[in-house]
Amino acid sequence: MSDNKSFTKSIIYDWILPILAAIVIAYLINTFLLFKVYIPSESMKPTLNEGDQLFVTKVYDKNKIKHGDVLVFYSHELQDLLIKRVIGLPGDKVEVKDGNVYVNGDKLDETYVKHPSKKPGSFVVPEGKFLFMGDNRANSNDSRFWKDPYIDGKDIRGKAQVRVYPFNKMGWIK
Repeated sequence: MSDNKSFTKSIIYDWILPILAAIVIAYLINTFLLFKVYIPSESMKPTLNEGDQLFVTKVYDKNKIKHGDVLVFYSHELQDLLIKRVIGLPGDKVEVKDGNVYVNGDKLDETYVKHPSKKPGSFVVPEGKFLFMGDNRANSNDSRFWKDPYIDGKDIRGKAQVRVYPFNKMGWIK
């Protein structure tokens, strides 16, 4: 009888508790620190390709978001999580003309854009909102095409940090 109790205790302490602790820790990390995303389209090519998988860190302080950050956010209009590059911060005036983007009158040096689009646009980003575009401008359903081109700061989920798949392209996101 004592051996049976000892065996049960051993199972609980050696297996069940460590497994439960690992599940709780994984849940907490996924909820509060980082999560993994899959890239479903070519809208961020060449920075991110269809099928890439990334680790994304949660964004808590929206004031730390900078032009050029690659962020994951929820679009209420499209009812989906998207990943795009921040082009406009709250209060920015953004002009898109002849394939170039100007923020507050300054032309952006967008070396990451390999396929520009000729679609023009003019935006004044409201307070608390952000303007996003894909790097593959010729093939990106982004702010330029949405009925409401702005994403509220509360809908920003995280910042893309590192590509983890495919393994031969593993590395930090620029």
